[in-house]
Amino acid sequence: MKTPAIVTPQEWEAARLELLVEEKQLTRRRDALAAKRRRMPWLAVEKDYRFEGPAGPASLLDLFDGRRQLIVYRAFFEPGVHGWPDHACVGCSNVADQVAHPAHLNARDTTLVFVSRAPQEDIERVKARMGWEHIPWYSLTDDFDADFGVEAWHGTNAFFRDGDRVFRTYFVNNRGDEAMGGTWSYLDITALGRQEEWEDSPEGHPQTATYVWQNWHDAYEDSAQPTEEWLEQVGRGVAAFDGSSAGDEG
Repeated sequence: MKTPAIVTPQEWEAARLELLVEEKQLTRRRDALAAKRRRMPWLAVEKDYRFEGPAGPASLLDLFDGRRQLIVYRAFFEPGVHGWPDHACVGCSNVADQVAHPAHLNARDTTLVFVSRAPQEDIERVKARMGWEHIPWYSLTDDFDADFGVEAWHGTNAFFRDGDRVFRTYFVNNRGDEAMGGTWSYLDITALGRQEEWEDSPEGHPQTATYVWQNWHDAYEDSAQPTEEWLEQVGRGVAAFDGSSAGDEG
């Protein structure tokens, strides 16, 4: 294999800073796209979709688990899919392996679920085998997948709940789905975004200071407000930064 040039530390740092200019441009462009996404029109969901979960039958509204936002990933685990019945689809399993702890999404009023056509007993067995117990996973029972573009291929849909009304707000599939798994990438496809003050969001969207809402995934229920120690640490980090916007690389 042909390798790049071997350079001095000074030359390497100069090359890194040169590339960083383009990386910052890409980050700002990504932030601008997310801002447009938060202004996308909504599509009302009129049909009564039904699922099966660990606790029994569930509606689409139930999948929100009381929160305002819902992210649904269509995972292929069912008869006819490579790996059945011991494994889910190889690619979908890769996605599941990357899913961050959902407590961080929950703290932003957002629920993440996976859906497949496999029965619950098979889903629970594979979740235990693969270490996916943290992912809520429901069984499809109707044409939800066909109606939302995920009948024949994986994809991620975002929804918003206003009382008992549900709206589809965004959809991503193919290579766009490759970026899913992390808390930030999931929040960036939602109608409310990361809900931090630096974001360009429509008037009235909930927003808090950058980073201060975060907690350990097992501590959100114990402390609704950030501790003084965490606020001080975030403050030191921001003060040490070079003045670029909170969304920048570097």
